[in-house]
Amino acid sequence: MQFAVRPLADAYALAGAGRLNEAVPIIQAHAEGGNAEALFTLGDLYWRGIGVERDHPRALELFRRSSDGGFPMAVRAYTNLLANGAPGTRDWQGALARLSAEARADQLRAWMFSLISSMNLTQSGGPVSVAAGEKISDRPHAMIFRQGFTGEECDFLRTVAEPTYEESKVIGTEGDVRTLLRTSDGSTLHWLVEDPATHALNRRLAAFAGTDVNQGEPLHFLRYRPGQEYRPHVDWLLDDNPRVLTGLVYLNEDYGGGETAFVRTGLKVTGRKGDVLVFRSQGPDGGLDPLSEHAGLPVTSGVKYLASRWIRARKHVGKLRLA
Repeated sequence: MQFAVRPLADAYALAGAGRLNEAVPIIQAHAEGGNAEALFTLGDLYWRGIGVERDHPRALELFRRSSDGGFPMAVRAYTNLLANGAPGTRDWQGALARLSAEARADQLRAWMFSLISSMNLTQSGGPVSVAAGEKISDRPHAMIFRQGFTGEECDFLRTVAEPTYEESKVIGTEGDVRTLLRTSDGSTLHWLVEDPATHALNRRLAAFAGTDVNQGEPLHFLRYRPGQEYRPHVDWLLDDNPRVLTGLVYLNEDYGGGETAFVRTGLKVTGRKGDVLVFRSQGPDGGLDPLSEHAGLPVTSGVKYLASRWIRARKHVGKLRLA
């Protein structure tokens, strides 16, 4: 005798109540029946490892099937993952073909496709070349790339970051925590929402830093309103794959204050819109360079927007999750 499957809404209610062991079988049953929303939801669970064992290749396949069924979130997610290759499978040209189709009905996707079309890229989506930077400090080693990003690219990044800002946190011993050290708002484009245009820009950042794109953490955005700041700190993380470099992209210039200040050397950087600052946190001995301690000084007027990418010593495998 066959029993009716409970509605998908029941699974969401059970999951919200913390009863994942009851929710997952309902979602799986709807996914087995070809329900595109259930396929995406199940893929998201496998992507994040919630209620099931984390399995990114399986998640990618579920996103593909959901996309084939026309579920909008899956259409975008599958294209994004093909572009950035986070699950281990990358098809840049396939992602561009999909993005071109998506652009016909979605203005933001059309903007992405237009930006990519204006970039001088290789067949795999990397920059053909990048301009040489200007060294502004020996220690910490720091380079600035004037107008490394175009004004339109900066506007685009601000647009995609805007919906997901929340109060900034710092990494603590028991996870991310709020602190007066950092009073900005932050937004992170994790791999599932890292669109093809953002990925191409991340590859340009990697070229500026002389590193592989896979060494970078997801692009993080900071928004500083008047009075907000990031007090003196270092970006170095002491683990088996430390942060060795930081790339900062100044996304606007219509604000006062907010200089990037290296507190032990006196160097202050006031970036113009599109400027990219790359500096090293790792010292000559392989450990932390204390001279890399820096601060985002208080903004005195306007709103400062900044994109930051922390770069690891080797390939970064972090929390691949839906932001």
